[in-house]
Amino acid sequence: MAKKWYVIHTQTGFEEKVKRNLERQLEEHPEHKEFIAQVLVPTEQIAEVKSGKKRISQRKFFPGYILVEMDLNDKTWYFIKNTSGITGFVGSKSVPLPLQENEIKNILTQSESSKEKPIPKVIFEKGEAIRVKEGPFTNFNGTVEETNLEKGKVKVTISIFGRSTPVELETWQIEKV
Repeated sequence: MAKKWYVIHTQTGFEEKVKRNLERQLEEHPEHKEFIAQVLVPTEQIAEVKSGKKRISQRKFFPGYILVEMDLNDKTWYFIKNTSGITGFVGSKSVPLPLQENEIKNILTQSESSKEKPIPKVIFEKGEAIRVKEGPFTNFNGTVEETNLEKGKVKVTISIFGRSTPVELETWQIEKV
């Protein structure tokens, strides 16, 4: 039988610890390894600039949840439920529901793509008022005209000498007003 992905509820902030607990339990009970393929805490890389320095950090997609690829049966259900830090499966009261194939593909793809190109921590929307905090237009106010998250760029309109001027800036150079 093909293994499916299940969402497991944990205490928020303890996802990595629960993952380690589950992996340690699998080492101590190798008879479950054939039923449980992998444990995943889906994260994305985000880019932010603090004090003029660009920092890359990780953010969890689903705080309080981990994903487990497994063949669900009574033994594996009991094994998972009795691992320290796990509060339960996501699904109906008695039956955990597996993720759809397209859902898990989207999660894995999003996680991988953010490793190659971190997404900005703050997302800007068209029409939003901003203030430039770094660069040649520091302290100018403007309005977001267009965003390009893949490149981390934002086109804004800034009033310079009484004229509206379109300028393309990095997302970390601006902040919401």
